[in-house]
Amino acid sequence: MPKPRILVADDEEGVRESLNLILGEEYELVFAKDGEETVAHLRREPFELVLLDIKMPKLDGLEVLKRIKGNGMSTPVLVLTAYQSVELAKEAVKLGALDYLPKPFDRESLLASVRGVLARD
Repeated sequence: MPKPRILVADDEEGVRESLNLILGEEYELVFAKDGEETVAHLRREPFELVLLDIKMPKLDGLEVLKRIKGNGMSTPVLVLTAYQSVELAKEAVKLGALDYLPKPFDRESLLASVRGVLARD
């Protein structure tokens, strides 16, 4: 059985490396460094989940989320952000994100959120 595919959109290399260490064995990960690269990946190939940072260059995470949902894509999105703002969390959920994980995230919370989203089907 193929591994579920997750698009990880974060401009910080350290965060991408951490996510790879935590999720890499269980999931097939594809990485994007900015919002434009994220949207390009989503147009080209399907993913079971997007892990989306809010603060990124070129297009921020909220704009990427608007494009994902505006194009009728049903790919679930978990928002990751170091900016622990209740307003950003509410905005992301209003735009269609399923959940909001503040950085730094702990391994178990991240795995539980990812598994929970992927088990919804």
